[in-house]
Amino acid sequence: MTDTAFNLLLPALKQAKGDSLWIADENLLQAQLSSTTGVQAMTNRLDLYQALNQQGWQSQFSDFDFSTLADQSLDRVIYRVSKEKPVVHHIINQACRILKTGGVLELAGEKGEGIKSYIDKAKTLFGGQCNADKADRNYWHARLTRPTTPGPALDDSDYTNVRDAVSDEQFSFRSKPGLFGWNKVDKGSQFLIEQLDVLLNGQQPQRCLDLGCGYGYLSLHLAHYLGIQQCDITATDNNAAAIRCCQQNFEQQHINGQVVAANCAEGISGPFDLIICNPPFHTGFNVENSLTDRFLAAAAARLSTQGSACFVVNKHIALEKKARHWFKTIDTCADNGHFKLVRLRQPLRS
Repeated sequence: MTDTAFNLLLPALKQAKGDSLWIADENLLQAQLSSTTGVQAMTNRLDLYQALNQQGWQSQFSDFDFSTLADQSLDRVIYRVSKEKPVVHHIINQACRILKTGGVLELAGEKGEGIKSYIDKAKTLFGGQCNADKADRNYWHARLTRPTTPGPALDDSDYTNVRDAVSDEQFSFRSKPGLFGWNKVDKGSQFLIEQLDVLLNGQQPQRCLDLGCGYGYLSLHLAHYLGIQQCDITATDNNAAAIRCCQQNFEQQHINGQVVAANCAEGISGPFDLIICNPPFHTGFNVENSLTDRFLAAAAARLSTQGSACFVVNKHIALEKKARHWFKTIDTCADNGHFKLVRLRQPLRS
């Protein structure tokens, strides 16, 4: 295990008694953990859900949907805090609801992630019944016991509801917390759409794949550019909140296509005439070194022989060098000083 915050929770997870819930997050993608009797897991990442199932865990893939769990039904909730405040507040609120009186929320995180603030707020919700330890200068671990009458809930920004959250000149996009950049237009994606004329170079793709779709910004603009009924678009993402939001945006704008939960397009069949991708290389997010290769491999395996895969990435990412293993033709079509657009063609089949 390499995540210090989770290591503080590991004894509670291994020795859990009664009915327990473990909120699993991206910090554990490389973990190999034997399942614990009586513990179910919940995650909003499909790749982690699949990995947990392979390791024998009883797990749920959802947008942290606690609706199937009854009030005061569990003995313990184990949670290494997430990176987005509304997510953390939502999970702490729900943990308090589903814990029995006397049940325990095990909470851990890093100082830079706001763990001390989360513990203080949770302490109020849990009626002051909190035992917190500073593991070292950067990490905290708290055990919060549910009282008979909890205090006021934390502000979770109405976490469960998808809402109109982002607008540009063409669309109003539905989105929600739990999705990176949920309430803004990504500058890289915007740059890609502005350069569609250059990227397509006169092509009229009939079947398109949005790889890592988020709430669907690229898909909606691409459909509008090509003619909503003139192309079939498949949008895919690994994040449950993204799938919820993108599906609603497809329905609202009557997009011809489908939204599919998948890990790097796993299970989605080509060939596609056009693949568009803004890979999730975001500061502060745990991204494996192999992620670039997996996105490129997914695109190469599903691109038609005459098609184009168009990637927008931060300028410092050496996508062109990595792409040589997967594509014969590589063109950097545009560069605005912050982002660059790379068009990949003629996929090399292994």
